[in-house]
Amino acid sequence: MLERYTLFNILFFSGIIIIALSIDLFSHRKDTLVTIKNAAIWSSIWVLISLAFAFYIGKTHGVDKASLFIAGYLLEQSLSVDNLFVIMAILTNFAVKEQYQHRVLFYGIIGAIILRFIFIAAGTTLLLLGKWVLAFFGVLVMWSAWHMYQASKKEANEIIDYTHHWSVKLTSRFIPIHPMNVGNSFFTKIDGKIFITPLMLCLIIINIVDIIFAFDSVPAIIAITQDPFLVYTSNIFAILGLRSMFFLLSAAKRYLCHLEKSVIFILIFIGFKMLIGVFDLIHLSSFVSLSVVIFSLFIGIISSIMFPKRD
Repeated sequence: MLERYTLFNILFFSGIIIIALSIDLFSHRKDTLVTIKNAAIWSSIWVLISLAFAFYIGKTHGVDKASLFIAGYLLEQSLSVDNLFVIMAILTNFAVKEQYQHRVLFYGIIGAIILRFIFIAAGTTLLLLGKWVLAFFGVLVMWSAWHMYQASKKEANEIIDYTHHWSVKLTSRFIPIHPMNVGNSFFTKIDGKIFITPLMLCLIIINIVDIIFAFDSVPAIIAITQDPFLVYTSNIFAILGLRSMFFLLSAAKRYLCHLEKSVIFILIFIGFKMLIGVFDLIHLSSFVSLSVVIFSLFIGIISSIMFPKRD
């Protein structure tokens, strides 16, 4: 199917992604908090870039192809909203400082671009493993919600020593891990030996999460179009937009005192949806999921405005 697209089409898409990510990385080269204004600007930029690419597809390959791209883009956006909240739970679990979160997610996107390409190229045969992976991850998501709830009742403390953290215990038998973060580094060298840091473990888990959610979203887009170029490009543009939306939500959470409770509820809902999907008990459409997310966030925002915390 790729014969319909010229080398220039592929290079044009790659160029847009490389240039935009380079500008993004340069503008966030310092480890500082991402403000609501900054997150809103970048969210808007990625939406405009996606629409501009849809216009380009329409001009070069017809309106039908452009409409399929937009349909795939919107579907991936709605299906990947769950991913956004799970990533927030993972960063909370690892107690990643907010000024380092952009660096983690930036390189997480690089990993997602590569892994999504492999996943889409491999086709839907990987779905044979999907249900059991989703069952495990559904439980893990609900556990993350509980962990976030417990953390919300305590004063936020930075984790300095990760020796007893579950991820370090699980992987230190196979990979040399330094139990402490070294600034924003993913690797550190001690006595000539290279160790990965807990920040790198967090990055690896975020990439695994993206593949888990790809089991759900990629086949859904393939149902709309079997054109691999449109499936891949719509996937990538949607993921890039969601990363900016993550910072918008994360920044808002600093000012809206009850928004975290909404996030916890959404995580429980996501975990529950995964489990019932595994056993084919009830099928919840993407519209229902998106409605639950939007309504929960709305309640969190309104309650924060009406009942602000007092010092």
